[in-house]
Amino acid sequence: MSESSLDLINEYKDQIRILKSEVAELQDAGKSKDAANKRCLQKLEFSNKDLEDSQIKVKELEKKLKEEKKTSKMMLEHP
Repeated sequence: MSESSLDLINEYKDQIRILKSEVAELQDAGKSKDAANKRCLQKLEFSNKDLEDSQIKVKELEKKLKEEKKTSKMMLEHP
C-alpha cells in the first residue's frame, strides 16, 4: 500500500473515532433529557393530584358553609 493510502486510512479512522465520540455524547444528552422529562412529568402529575384534592376540599367547604348559613338563618328566624 502506498503512503497516501495509509494516510487516508488513518484519517478515516480518526473521523470514525470522532463520530463515535459525538454519537456517545448525543446519546448521553438524550438520556439526560429523558430523565429530566420524566421528573417534570412526575411533578406535573403530583401537582395535578394536589389540584384535584384542593378542588374537592373547596367544594366540601362551600357545601359546609352553605349548610351553616342555612342553620344560622333558621336559628335567627325561629329563636
